[in-house]
Amino acid sequence: MSEQRSKPTGLYIAGEWITDTDESIVSKNPSNSDEVVAEVAKGDRSDAQDAVDAAVHAQDEWASLTTHERGSYLHETASIIEDRKEELSQLVVQEMGKTIGAASGELQRTIDLLNYYAEVARDAGGNAPPSASENTLTYTQREPWGTAGVITPWNYPIAIPTWKMAPALIAGNTVVFKPASQTPTIAAELVSAFEEAGLPEGVINFVPGSGSDVGDEITTNDDIDIVTFTGSYQVGDHVHTAASDEGKRVQCEMGGKNPIIVDDSADIDLAVELTINGGFTGLSGQACTATSRAIILESVYDEYIDRLIERVESLTVGDPLDESSDMGPKSSAGGLEGDLDYIEIGKEDGATLRTGGNRLEGDEYEDGYYVEPTVFTDVEPDMRIAQEEIFGPVLAVLEVADYDEAIEVANSVQYGLSASICTNRLDHAKQFVRDIETGIVKVNQTSTGVEMQMPFGGRKQSSTETFKEQGRQALDFYTHEKAVYVTHTE
Repeated sequence: MSEQRSKPTGLYIAGEWITDTDESIVSKNPSNSDEVVAEVAKGDRSDAQDAVDAAVHAQDEWASLTTHERGSYLHETASIIEDRKEELSQLVVQEMGKTIGAASGELQRTIDLLNYYAEVARDAGGNAPPSASENTLTYTQREPWGTAGVITPWNYPIAIPTWKMAPALIAGNTVVFKPASQTPTIAAELVSAFEEAGLPEGVINFVPGSGSDVGDEITTNDDIDIVTFTGSYQVGDHVHTAASDEGKRVQCEMGGKNPIIVDDSADIDLAVELTINGGFTGLSGQACTATSRAIILESVYDEYIDRLIERVESLTVGDPLDESSDMGPKSSAGGLEGDLDYIEIGKEDGATLRTGGNRLEGDEYEDGYYVEPTVFTDVEPDMRIAQEEIFGPVLAVLEVADYDEAIEVANSVQYGLSASICTNRLDHAKQFVRDIETGIVKVNQTSTGVEMQMPFGGRKQSSTETFKEQGRQALDFYTHEKAVYVTHTE
């Protein structure tokens, strides 16, 4: 029998794991709050300063490597994670609460992102437009900024750190990484995989800790050159302001209130499945791109509602490690309470609770953060459940007269991340792409799910609208561009 591998549970600074700190973060299983997944050392402002110093010290040597050489570390990290995919998928389930299918998908995305950026940077350099002078060579050259501060959320605890760090690293930057305090264990495993791949010391530094200490130091430290953040609008707005005030390049991706529009030509069965998969299954609505509003034309409203309620009530909520479960728990007690609060708000505002709305009880659910998948009808566009991000399996259904009203309602929120339409009308599909005020537009697809070669980002309060994530465009954020003129004489 092989020896069980111990989890990395410390800070990682200048190539060393540090476990001797004054405090620790206790990570618990949201399916069973009595079960401790791990205790991870908690860093403070001083630790973050040390991490920045280590990253700055490693900058020149890391930047001096070719993209091929840096890419080899990403390929090796991907291989290490692939070998442990099943184990790490289970850890994501235990720490965050998404279903095993969703967790396995996240691990595969992590592997794919590492391999993608290892290759895409090989031909993502500058360009060489011809000069007006025969004796002059003109070209552009991309160079790293230096050190990137990376602050990530808990809902995609290994994929989002990867889609930020992989392009940062391949571009030649070093990294100081603060994970969400709800999911530090899987984040530490990602850092451990980079270490096992032989990444030079100081290139990645890992400091779990509070936003007020570690996050603020990363955001404001003079030696951090760029800051990338994913999380709530409230925190992201603070990060953007603080980092911008310090003159840093900053990128924030934040919340969403994502709609699906169902028009009079739609395949209703497809529309219902898109709604279910976008708003409920896998992550229990805990995604910034999750479907939170269904905007339905009145001619198909009754048929859609009947089929939707039947489908929602057929969902299995249970142990996320059980492959038969459609939904697992909320990731935390706070998340559960937030959903229950919004359900009460929906009732008080006059919406009709059609199904769900309760915390699940009984032996299977007793120690976990389980809530029923919930649907409200008779929702008005100005109700809070139609305007505010809930981040849970709570769907607001709105009835509209026609396509124009559907677009008006869809655009009437402060967020603009993702939106979907279910239609068999080409004119509606084309109009929707033009009319909708979001960064991601889907036709006959869920509002969730994006491809890594495509840019990711929102509008309005969903994003700072500075630089896109993912795809080749991600490298634009992590590099600055020089315009070079070389004139030769006879």
